[in-house]
Amino acid sequence: MADSFNFGSYFGYLVLLILVWGSQRCDGFGTFGFDIHHRYSDPVKGILDLHGLPEKGTLDYYTAMAHRDRLIRGRRLADTVDSTPLTFADGNETYRISSLGFLHYANVSVGTPSLSFLVALDTGSDLFWLPCECTTTCVHGLMTRSGQVDFNIYSPNTSSTSMTVPCNSTLCGRRRQCLATSNTCGYQVVYLSNNTSSTGILVEDKLHLTTDDSQLKVVDAQITFGCGMIQTGSFLDGAAPNGLFGLGMDNISVPNILASQGLAANSFSLCFGPNGTGRISFGDKGSSDQGETPFNLKQSHPTYNVSVTQIIVGENVTDVNFSVIFDSGTSFTSLMDPAYTIISESFNSQALEKRHPFDSRIPFEYCYDLSENQTDSEIPAVNLTMEGGNQFYVTDPIVIVYFQNGSAMYCLGVVKSEDIDIIGQNFMTGYRIVFDREKMVLGWKPSDCYDAKDSNTLPINPRNSTAVPPTATVEPEATSGSGNGSPIATPSSSLPTPANNSPRLNSFTRTLLTVLFSLLIYCFTILLS
Repeated sequence: MADSFNFGSYFGYLVLLILVWGSQRCDGFGTFGFDIHHRYSDPVKGILDLHGLPEKGTLDYYTAMAHRDRLIRGRRLADTVDSTPLTFADGNETYRISSLGFLHYANVSVGTPSLSFLVALDTGSDLFWLPCECTTTCVHGLMTRSGQVDFNIYSPNTSSTSMTVPCNSTLCGRRRQCLATSNTCGYQVVYLSNNTSSTGILVEDKLHLTTDDSQLKVVDAQITFGCGMIQTGSFLDGAAPNGLFGLGMDNISVPNILASQGLAANSFSLCFGPNGTGRISFGDKGSSDQGETPFNLKQSHPTYNVSVTQIIVGENVTDVNFSVIFDSGTSFTSLMDPAYTIISESFNSQALEKRHPFDSRIPFEYCYDLSENQTDSEIPAVNLTMEGGNQFYVTDPIVIVYFQNGSAMYCLGVVKSEDIDIIGQNFMTGYRIVFDREKMVLGWKPSDCYDAKDSNTLPINPRNSTAVPPTATVEPEATSGSGNGSPIATPSSSLPTPANNSPRLNSFTRTLLTVLFSLLIYCFTILLS
């Protein structure tokens, strides 16, 4: 009797696990995403190439991007100095730094009939807003070297699935204003830049997403976003000309809305490839073998802030204790002292090439000359130990700068900061970075951004990484360091097969088959709906 009871319990637990798995797989908790493009990727440059931006990899390019980083601290637009022209080192061409705008963009489709918008991605703000029913207070198009580029303008009146958000909505909180005359919820987002803001009303409409699996199923998510009727400041200069997609931690952000509707886990990932393209996936909770560290949540306005406990550069190991923001909108990692001095001096003591003389035009302090025929060089590996013990191996710690005379040098891609510590996109390249807002952890794993096996959508248990990266190599033909590492295969577990002579086998087999058949019919119905 005891053996039969245990066997029955075993199958009972198995049925329960299958039901839980099936409810997650059929009711949602998939991943939905779209491609993202760097400001200097070909698709974005073809649209936003406003003022003949400098060639990628040149000294002018790095100077411009570092200058932009200083102006966009903490994922907020710059102070009034963003209108100051920047003069290039190799010529007298100038342009407004706001033309660089945000770092990453994506095409999103909204409404019925659907309209496409080239939106800037922003992990430092919460609200998703689009230019809406505006004339002189938003950007309708931009004049580029290739001609006029016109943008779509959203209108609730032309979308059959649009609805205004009423004052009694839970999303119309204290920070937003109720327009009593029309019972609509108004909003205003004011950025750090002087006179840079977006003002309008909150609306609901369909955001058209596509599943990340092989079926590529289209899912229409009813989301809340800002109908931006008035844009001011840098938004009118091209910083985010066709809308802004906030990815912060507030309830109004799209990841939270998708989770509240049961469409996806409250988590998303950003993956940065070396060629300027990447992927954002909503609902992605990473994988069981990724590195993880908890978010620091004690701030009044929580951000994607984590703690670093150790800096390892080559053979030098230094214990530290400071917090950093993982900010996809900052080009280059910026650190305050003592972290900046620790990482840069450790790197300098192990670099093999001659250090380049100080040059005020170069935004990086630690640079090294490459000889005319040099094709590679060993550089010290850079590794950050995060709170909890997991290690973040920087796959791209250097930048390579080319000069007009054909010479080149490489630099440690870290700039000194006076006010905030930020892990910029250059340190995140080659990784899928997971922002898990359910477990409140940051995850990371090497990825080429298009390998679906790198991620899953189910709850996971973190496991410490033990892999040791290869020595980084400088190749002047490329513009960055190399080495992504191969994804680690997760072995699948199998349950033991019960003996055929069990007195309970037939009845539980029938029960199990009945459950599986019902679940299959349910899933099939969901897929057809």
